[in-house]
Amino acid sequence: MSDFFSAFADDLPQLRSGLLVTLEATVLGALVALFLSFVLGLMSISRQLVARGVSRVVVEFFRGTSLYVQLFWLYYAMPPLTGYELTPLLCGVVAFGLNYGAYGAEVVRGAINSVPRAQYEAAVALNMTPLHRMRKVILPQAWVQMIPSFTNLFIQLLKCTPLLWLISAADLMTVIEKLRTRTGETLTAYLTLLACYFVLAYALTLLMNLLERSAKRRLGLATGGGSLLKSRSAVTAPAAGGTR
Repeated sequence: MSDFFSAFADDLPQLRSGLLVTLEATVLGALVALFLSFVLGLMSISRQLVARGVSRVVVEFFRGTSLYVQLFWLYYAMPPLTGYELTPLLCGVVAFGLNYGAYGAEVVRGAINSVPRAQYEAAVALNMTPLHRMRKVILPQAWVQMIPSFTNLFIQLLKCTPLLWLISAADLMTVIEKLRTRTGETLTAYLTLLACYFVLAYALTLLMNLLERSAKRRLGLATGGGSLLKSRSAVTAPAAGGTR
């Protein structure tokens, strides 16, 4: 164990670099996923049949195929097919964004559909345009309900970043794996890796809890004193007033 932590201290620059790659993959992948979630989610409730059809095909394809295969396809199969080669980090960002964006689209669709019908009717009565009522009335209420599910998705995305090791990205998993190979301390290496990912996941949870608290305050909803430390559930309660 002492050999591992001695090597750990000696390789701090590489560890910082690996941690940065992991954080970049998580943050950029989450941003791509969030963007696609709203695009595909809004398309899925569109009145246009083509938009709904495209959204459904994309969502079902990326939810129904393995993230492993998507990652390997982007890194190994796409270059000879298209002539374009992506860096390992960019492959990870694209694969994570597409995969979790497909799941996030269902989060967006479900949250928007759970906003009470009376809210839509009130916005129409105020002569709001469809874009205005979506931006000012519907999305602020739906966003509060989306955050817990997005928190779960983003944590899952973070926990998938060790897959970058399989395509030679110099992430945190890669650096720890090299230390394990060099020192032979398998147990210590993987316990350290577990601790690192737990800290990152918990920090992400706290940030999302803070975001949810802020979103609730904008709607005038009560936020308890312990809301920043509360646990997450994949199921969100529907808003009062029923669903549309």
